[in-house]
Amino acid sequence: MRIAGPITATKGNAMPKTPEDAGPESWHRYFAAAANNEAWTLAEAPRSRVDALALLDAAHAAAWHWQAAGNAMNRQRALMLLAQAHALAGLGQSALRYAEEMHAYFSSEPSTPDWELAFMHAVHANAAHAAGEHARHVGSYAAAESALGALADENDRAMVARVFEHVPRP
Repeated sequence: MRIAGPITATKGNAMPKTPEDAGPESWHRYFAAAANNEAWTLAEAPRSRVDALALLDAAHAAAWHWQAAGNAMNRQRALMLLAQAHALAGLGQSALRYAEEMHAYFSSEPSTPDWELAFMHAVHANAAHAAGEHARHVGSYAAAESALGALADENDRAMVARVFEHVPRP
């Protein structure tokens, strides 16, 4: 899930060449968004071509910068990215720890949009599979499939589908 809005968007949705000002928070936000976008690009590559080390580096960089300059939502989205990166790298136990934390947050947050709930279930299913947790994998896979099918917005559905296609079927 790429960051949208004023943090990264300029003409043509390209990242600005420098942060908005010289303050440390602007630099953290700038690098958090850049690392986040790079990590999701890597995570959406065909599984056989995923560069696990580059993906882990980018995901951890994004999470570190969001810790310094983000809000609770940014930090939870960073956990979602870490769960996906760890799952794709075959680090099942850490993937599931990250996935469980972000799942608890997004499931209980009333303002979580439908696309993010679908995303949450897909990433959780992938993490559960990587951790060898069959029952959790099956449950989250079914929830992701259902949530994905219910998305009305075509762009949201396409975004979630790019991640969901990496999740092994139960």
